[in-house]
Amino acid sequence: MTENMRFGVYLPPFGPFGDPNVLVELAVRAEAAGWDGVFLWDHVLSDAMPIADPWTTLAAIAHATDDLLLGPMVTPPARRRPWMVARHASTVSRLSRGRLVIGTGVGVDESGDFSSFGEPADLTTRSAMLTEGLQVMRAMWAGEALEHSGTHYQVNIAATEPEPHRIPVWMAGSTNHPRVIRRAVGCDGFFPNPADHELSPEEVAGIREELRRAGLPTARPFDIAVRGNASPAWEEDKDVDLKELAEAGATWWLESLIHFDPLELSMTVVDAGPPRV
Repeated sequence: MTENMRFGVYLPPFGPFGDPNVLVELAVRAEAAGWDGVFLWDHVLSDAMPIADPWTTLAAIAHATDDLLLGPMVTPPARRRPWMVARHASTVSRLSRGRLVIGTGVGVDESGDFSSFGEPADLTTRSAMLTEGLQVMRAMWAGEALEHSGTHYQVNIAATEPEPHRIPVWMAGSTNHPRVIRRAVGCDGFFPNPADHELSPEEVAGIREELRRAGLPTARPFDIAVRGNASPAWEEDKDVDLKELAEAGATWWLESLIHFDPLELSMTVVDAGPPRV
Protein backbone atom coordinates (compact mmCIF):
# COMPACT_ATOMS: atom_id res chain seq x y z
CA MET A 1 0.00 0.00 0.00
CA THR A 2 1.08 3.58 -0.53
CA GLU A 3 1.47 4.17 3.21
CA ASN A 4 4.67 2.11 2.88
CA MET A 5 5.89 4.20 -0.05
CA ARG A 6 8.06 7.28 0.41
CA PHE A 7 8.12 10.24 -1.94
CA GLY A 8 11.04 12.22 -3.27
CA VAL A 9 11.77 14.94 -5.80
CA TYR A 10 14.28 14.03 -8.51
CA LEU A 11 15.80 16.72 -10.72
CA PRO A 12 18.78 17.92 -12.76
CA PRO A 13 20.82 20.71 -11.15
CA PHE A 14 21.10 22.68 -14.36
CA GLY A 15 19.16 25.16 -16.43
CA PRO A 16 16.61 26.85 -14.13
CA PHE A 17 17.86 24.57 -11.33
CA GLY A 18 21.50 25.50 -11.99
CA ASP A 19 21.55 28.12 -9.23
CA PRO A 20 22.37 26.28 -5.97
CA ASN A 21 20.37 28.88 -4.06
CA VAL A 22 17.29 27.82 -6.01
CA LEU A 23 17.97 24.18 -5.18
CA VAL A 24 18.30 24.92 -1.47
CA GLU A 25 15.03 26.87 -1.56
CA LEU A 26 13.37 23.99 -3.43
CA ALA A 27 14.57 21.49 -0.81
CA VAL A 28 13.35 23.64 2.08
CA ARG A 29 9.96 23.96 0.40
CA ALA A 30 9.90 20.22 -0.31
CA GLU A 31 10.47 19.42 3.36
CA ALA A 32 7.74 21.87 4.40
CA ALA A 33 5.33 20.29 1.90
CA GLY A 34 5.87 16.77 3.24
CA TRP A 35 8.27 15.22 0.71
CA ASP A 36 10.62 12.57 2.12
CA GLY A 37 13.66 13.22 -0.07
CA VAL A 38 15.40 15.36 -2.69
CA PHE A 39 17.76 13.73 -5.18
CA LEU A 40 19.99 15.48 -7.73
CA TRP A 41 21.36 14.29 -11.07
CA ASP A 42 25.15 14.34 -11.45
CA HIS A 43 26.46 15.75 -14.75
CA VAL A 44 29.21 18.13 -15.80
CA LEU A 45 27.93 19.06 -19.27
CA SER A 46 24.50 20.01 -20.56
CA ASP A 47 22.88 22.12 -23.25
CA ALA A 48 21.10 23.93 -20.41
CA MET A 49 23.59 26.01 -18.47
CA PRO A 50 24.53 26.75 -15.75
CA ILE A 51 25.21 23.49 -13.90
CA ALA A 52 25.48 23.23 -10.12
CA ASP A 53 27.77 20.63 -8.59
CA PRO A 54 25.53 18.12 -6.79
CA TRP A 55 27.83 17.42 -3.85
CA THR A 56 28.41 20.99 -2.73
CA THR A 57 24.71 21.69 -3.27
CA LEU A 58 23.72 18.64 -1.21
CA ALA A 59 25.92 19.93 1.62
CA ALA A 60 24.01 23.21 1.55
CA ILE A 61 20.68 21.35 1.47
CA ALA A 62 21.78 19.20 4.41
CA HIS A 63 22.50 22.34 6.43
CA ALA A 64 19.16 23.94 5.52
CA THR A 65 16.88 20.95 6.24
CA ASP A 66 16.20 18.67 9.18
CA ASP A 67 14.52 15.47 8.02
CA LEU A 68 14.82 15.12 4.23
CA LEU A 69 16.77 12.23 2.83
CA LEU A 70 19.08 13.50 0.12
CA GLY A 71 21.67 12.31 -2.32
CA PRO A 72 23.04 12.20 -5.85
CA MET A 73 20.98 10.15 -8.26
CA VAL A 74 23.26 9.04 -9.72
CA THR A 75 26.98 9.69 -9.29
CA PRO A 76 29.33 7.45 -11.36
CA PRO A 77 32.66 6.52 -9.73
CA ALA A 78 34.11 6.10 -13.24
CA ARG A 79 33.91 9.88 -13.66
CA ARG A 80 34.86 10.80 -10.10
CA ARG A 81 37.75 9.19 -8.24
CA PRO A 82 36.07 6.76 -5.82
CA TRP A 83 38.09 7.93 -2.80
CA MET A 84 36.86 11.44 -3.47
CA VAL A 85 33.27 10.21 -3.78
CA ALA A 86 33.78 8.42 -0.46
CA ARG A 87 34.93 11.65 1.19
CA HIS A 88 32.15 13.72 -0.38
CA ALA A 89 29.61 11.17 0.87
CA SER A 90 31.18 11.06 4.32
CA THR A 91 31.01 14.84 4.62
CA VAL A 92 27.37 15.13 3.54
CA SER A 93 26.40 12.14 5.70
CA ARG A 94 27.91 13.74 8.81
CA LEU A 95 26.55 17.17 7.99
CA SER A 96 23.04 15.74 7.54
CA ARG A 97 23.35 13.44 10.58
CA GLY A 98 22.87 10.28 8.52
CA ARG A 99 20.36 11.42 5.90
CA LEU A 100 22.48 10.65 2.82
CA VAL A 101 21.53 8.01 0.26
CA ILE A 102 24.07 7.65 -2.53
CA GLY A 103 22.79 6.58 -5.92
CA THR A 104 25.50 5.20 -8.17
CA GLY A 105 25.92 3.51 -11.53
CA VAL A 106 28.03 3.33 -14.67
CA GLY A 107 26.98 6.80 -15.84
CA VAL A 108 26.15 7.92 -19.36
CA ASP A 109 28.04 9.85 -22.03
CA GLU A 110 25.06 11.35 -23.87
CA SER A 111 26.21 14.91 -23.18
CA GLY A 112 29.92 14.10 -23.36
CA ASP A 113 30.51 13.85 -19.61
CA PHE A 114 33.26 11.28 -20.26
CA SER A 115 34.45 11.62 -23.86
CA SER A 116 34.72 15.43 -23.81
CA PHE A 117 37.45 15.14 -21.18
CA GLY A 118 39.30 12.11 -22.52
CA GLU A 119 37.77 9.78 -19.94
CA PRO A 120 37.00 6.16 -20.92
CA ALA A 121 33.47 6.17 -22.30
CA ASP A 122 32.93 2.52 -23.24
CA LEU A 123 30.46 0.61 -21.11
CA THR A 124 32.79 -2.29 -20.28
CA THR A 125 35.41 0.02 -18.77
CA ARG A 126 32.87 2.11 -16.87
CA SER A 127 31.31 -1.06 -15.48
CA ALA A 128 34.64 -2.39 -14.25
CA MET A 129 35.49 0.97 -12.68
CA LEU A 130 32.14 0.96 -10.86
CA THR A 131 32.84 -2.47 -9.36
CA GLU A 132 36.32 -1.47 -8.20
CA GLY A 133 35.20 1.94 -7.05
CA LEU A 134 32.45 0.57 -4.81
CA GLN A 135 34.97 -1.72 -3.11
CA VAL A 136 37.20 1.26 -2.32
CA MET A 137 34.34 3.45 -1.10
CA ARG A 138 32.88 0.80 1.20
CA ALA A 139 36.28 0.02 2.73
CA MET A 140 36.85 3.68 3.49
CA TRP A 141 33.42 4.12 5.09
CA ALA A 142 34.00 1.01 7.20
CA GLY A 143 37.42 2.30 8.33
CA GLU A 144 39.10 -0.81 6.94
CA ALA A 145 42.72 -1.03 5.88
CA LEU A 146 42.84 -1.64 2.13
CA GLU A 147 45.56 -2.75 -0.22
CA HIS A 148 43.98 -2.86 -3.63
CA SER A 149 45.81 -3.34 -6.90
CA GLY A 150 43.17 -3.45 -9.59
CA THR A 151 42.89 -2.78 -13.28
CA HIS A 152 41.85 0.82 -12.75
CA TYR A 153 42.72 1.81 -9.16
CA GLN A 154 45.70 1.39 -6.86
CA VAL A 155 44.86 1.98 -3.20
CA ASN A 156 46.93 1.51 -0.05
CA ILE A 157 45.29 2.96 3.07
CA ALA A 158 45.53 2.22 6.78
CA ALA A 159 42.62 1.40 9.05
CA THR A 160 40.79 4.29 10.70
CA GLU A 161 37.53 5.00 12.50
CA PRO A 162 34.39 3.94 10.63
CA GLU A 163 31.74 6.43 9.60
CA PRO A 164 29.33 7.34 12.41
CA HIS A 165 26.34 6.91 10.08
CA ARG A 166 25.73 4.07 7.67
CA ILE A 167 25.65 5.27 4.05
CA PRO A 168 23.04 3.38 1.99
CA VAL A 169 23.82 2.77 -1.67
CA TRP A 170 21.22 2.45 -4.41
CA MET A 171 22.36 0.92 -7.68
CA ALA A 172 20.95 2.50 -10.82
CA GLY A 173 20.54 0.86 -14.18
CA SER A 174 18.87 1.66 -17.48
CA THR A 175 18.28 -2.05 -18.09
CA ASN A 176 17.61 -5.16 -16.03
CA HIS A 177 20.68 -6.96 -17.33
CA PRO A 178 21.64 -9.82 -14.97
CA ARG A 179 24.91 -8.04 -14.15
CA VAL A 180 22.98 -4.93 -13.08
CA ILE A 181 20.59 -7.01 -10.99
CA ARG A 182 23.49 -8.82 -9.27
CA ARG A 183 25.11 -5.49 -8.46
CA ALA A 184 21.86 -4.17 -7.05
CA VAL A 185 21.47 -7.20 -4.77
CA GLY A 186 24.74 -6.19 -3.12
CA CYS A 187 23.36 -2.71 -2.38
CA ASP A 188 20.53 -1.25 -0.32
CA GLY A 189 18.25 -0.44 -3.20
CA PHE A 190 17.74 -0.35 -6.95
CA PHE A 191 16.81 2.60 -9.15
CA PRO A 192 15.67 1.13 -12.49
CA ASN A 193 15.81 4.07 -14.88
CA PRO A 194 14.95 3.19 -18.49
CA ALA A 195 15.51 6.06 -20.87
CA ASP A 196 12.37 5.65 -22.94
CA HIS A 197 9.45 5.04 -20.57
CA GLU A 198 8.12 5.05 -17.02
CA LEU A 199 7.89 1.70 -15.27
CA SER A 200 4.59 -0.14 -15.01
CA PRO A 201 3.55 -2.12 -11.92
CA GLU A 202 4.12 -5.31 -13.91
CA GLU A 203 7.69 -4.28 -14.67
CA VAL A 204 8.33 -3.43 -11.02
CA ALA A 205 6.98 -6.83 -9.94
CA GLY A 206 9.25 -8.46 -12.52
CA ILE A 207 12.26 -6.57 -11.19
CA ARG A 208 11.43 -7.63 -7.63
CA GLU A 209 11.30 -11.26 -8.79
CA GLU A 210 14.62 -10.93 -10.66
CA LEU A 211 16.23 -9.53 -7.52
CA ARG A 212 14.85 -12.43 -5.49
CA ARG A 213 16.16 -14.99 -7.97
CA ALA A 214 19.57 -13.27 -7.88
CA GLY A 215 19.77 -13.84 -4.12
CA LEU A 216 17.98 -10.94 -2.42
CA PRO A 217 16.49 -12.33 0.84
CA THR A 218 12.77 -11.70 1.13
CA ALA A 219 13.01 -10.27 4.65
CA ARG A 220 15.96 -7.96 3.98
CA PRO A 221 15.07 -4.24 3.79
CA PHE A 222 15.57 -3.12 0.21
CA ASP A 223 14.34 -0.09 -1.71
CA ILE A 224 13.07 0.07 -5.27
CA ALA A 225 12.77 3.65 -6.49
CA VAL A 226 10.54 4.48 -9.45
CA ARG A 227 10.57 7.85 -11.20
CA GLY A 228 7.85 9.61 -13.17
CA ASN A 229 5.15 12.23 -12.89
CA ALA A 230 2.07 11.71 -10.74
CA SER A 231 1.51 15.08 -9.06
CA PRO A 232 -1.95 16.63 -9.60
CA ALA A 233 -0.18 19.99 -9.81
CA TRP A 234 1.01 19.33 -13.37
CA GLU A 235 -0.97 21.16 -16.03
CA GLU A 236 -2.01 17.89 -17.67
CA ASP A 237 -3.49 14.76 -16.12
CA LYS A 238 -1.08 12.00 -15.10
CA ASP A 239 -2.19 8.39 -15.27
CA VAL A 240 -0.06 6.68 -12.61
CA ASP A 241 -1.37 4.04 -10.21
CA LEU A 242 0.82 4.53 -7.14
CA LYS A 243 -1.09 1.92 -5.19
CA GLU A 244 -0.33 -0.75 -7.79
CA LEU A 245 3.32 0.31 -7.97
CA ALA A 246 3.63 0.02 -4.19
CA GLU A 247 1.93 -3.38 -4.15
CA ALA A 248 4.33 -4.50 -6.91
CA GLY A 249 7.31 -3.64 -4.69
CA ALA A 250 8.16 0.02 -5.25
CA THR A 251 9.17 1.69 -1.99
CA TRP A 252 9.98 5.16 -3.36
CA TRP A 253 8.22 7.37 -5.89
CA LEU A 254 10.56 10.02 -7.35
CA GLU A 255 8.63 12.90 -8.89
CA SER A 256 10.70 13.94 -11.87
CA LEU A 257 11.26 17.65 -12.43
CA ILE A 258 12.80 18.57 -15.77
CA HIS A 259 14.88 21.62 -16.63
CA PHE A 260 12.83 22.60 -19.69
CA ASP A 261 9.69 23.11 -17.60
CA PRO A 262 9.13 26.61 -16.17
CA LEU A 263 10.69 26.97 -12.74
CA GLU A 264 7.43 28.34 -11.35
CA LEU A 265 5.60 25.18 -12.41
CA SER A 266 8.24 22.96 -10.80
CA MET A 267 7.96 24.90 -7.55
CA THR A 268 4.17 24.53 -7.70
CA VAL A 269 4.59 20.77 -7.97
CA VAL A 270 6.95 20.79 -4.98
CA ASP A 271 4.63 22.97 -2.91
CA ALA A 272 1.69 20.66 -3.66
CA GLY A 273 3.42 17.88 -1.73
CA PRO A 274 3.60 14.17 -2.49
CA PRO A 275 0.90 12.74 -4.79
CA ARG A 276 -0.81 10.66 -2.14
CA VAL A 277 -3.69 8.40 -3.10
